[in-house]
Amino acid sequence: MLITPAHAQSLFGGGDGASSTLVQIAPLALIFVVFYFFLIRPQQQKAKEQKAMLNAIRRGDRIVTGGGLIGTVSKAGDDELQVDLAEGVRVRVVRSTVASVLTRGEPAKAKETDDKDDDAEAGDKAKSGKRG
Repeated sequence: MLITPAHAQSLFGGGDGASSTLVQIAPLALIFVVFYFFLIRPQQQKAKEQKAMLNAIRRGDRIVTGGGLIGTVSKAGDDELQVDLAEGVRVRVVRSTVASVLTRGEPAKAKETDDKDDDAEAGDKAKSGKRG
């Protein structure tokens, strides 16, 4: 015989039951910890960033959709965006299909402020005799 029975028992779990269980469970726990820090946690953080990016989309942002369309947001609703792809070409896009935001647009001014500014500019041009 090559290995004595006493030596074989100590090698293959014949000794203390608590330590052999710990030795068997430790690699599984280590694998779970590695998976958590290298796979699960980064994916959760990326999903959180994507959700924040989608919630921050507003009028004037230049976006890329999941299908590869590039356009400027002209109207932002809760679940849908209206996107200008080209002059006179508007499409409705589901907010969750936006892949990335290329540039942030300037926040849109209130309509009343725009109208007052336009009226003031028109009055100034009429007084100075210029056409614009």
